[in-house]
Amino acid sequence: MPGAIRRVAVFCGSSPGVDPAWSRAAYDVGRGLAERGIGLVYGAGGFGLMREVSQGALDAGGEVIGVIPRSMVEREWGRDDLTETHVVETMHQRKALMAELADAFLCLPGGLGTLEEIIEVWSWRHIGFNDDPVGFLDQGGFWTPFLDALGGLVDAGFIRREVLDDVVVADDLDAALTGLAARIA
Repeated sequence: MPGAIRRVAVFCGSSPGVDPAWSRAAYDVGRGLAERGIGLVYGAGGFGLMREVSQGALDAGGEVIGVIPRSMVEREWGRDDLTETHVVETMHQRKALMAELADAFLCLPGGLGTLEEIIEVWSWRHIGFNDDPVGFLDQGGFWTPFLDALGGLVDAGFIRREVLDDVVVADDLDAALTGLAARIA
């Protein structure tokens, strides 16, 4: 029987990227989570895809929990209209608290910070620091080149095949949530 997902931590870009479809998709993910009664945990950003995912959830009346380092608050990079905001001192504390608050992780398009966040929690899962499942929303094949590159690391013997097979890759929210729920211990 699949596990219940109460909250999903979403990692995504603080920029909108070049394709407006990514902003629409991020908004729809936030709205979709809220409509399913699933809370959103995210980095509390007020720009780009981070803004869109949180706005979608807020517009649908969902729970939105932001976790943001104080230095980013001081630069006015965050939002002040969330259900709950946690201000921490470091990026390490941010990720640790997001992991504590969420039951699963979902990665939308983004850059280096997004990759760093999802890779860290994915590696935590496979070394036993956290057992929450990890997924990539691969709408339009955004993450396909990256995931193909990871396949090369499997072929080279640096990642076990079961680690790569454990990640959820889906092109829509329903499939992502189904896959994540199936991997909850």
